[in-house]
Amino acid sequence: MQTSDETSAGGLVVSGLAEAVGDDGQVDLSAVYVALIGRVDRRGRLLWSMPKGHVEPGETFEATAEREVWEETGIHGEVFHSLGVIDYWFVSEGTRIHKTVHHFLLRYVDGELNDEDPEVTEVTWVPSTELFERLAYADERKLARLAHDLLPDLARAERAAGRLTPR
Repeated sequence: MQTSDETSAGGLVVSGLAEAVGDDGQVDLSAVYVALIGRVDRRGRLLWSMPKGHVEPGETFEATAEREVWEETGIHGEVFHSLGVIDYWFVSEGTRIHKTVHHFLLRYVDGELNDEDPEVTEVTWVPSTELFERLAYADERKLARLAHDLLPDLARAERAAGRLTPR
């Protein structure tokens, strides 16, 4: 069987980080939201995942993540932290494909959610505390756990830097 390598990038757009930090320094993660996309699979199920897509020639992984998030969600985000890499194999049209996906956390900059991308069925903001239940794929849930652990310190840093979420 023929094999092929593919590389993609994407991630989680985060909104409300600085605002989730109380005066006592405690972080309310239920006040931090992330954008997810939903796609209908072959069985008709709506599966939620992180937005992502193919790296274009000459494009950095960070630039790909920002572009793909915008294309799939309508949200402009700015990469500010790496989440990690997912690596897996699948078969498509008789070709065995090795896919590597670079994931990032992106700070919300502007935009409004839309599902105009033909590959996307729905787009939604989800409280970060609900990520584990929403994400359809185990490897993305692992990255969501990492994000969950990083978010309190990142939120405090955003607040300290005065980076409030644009409204």
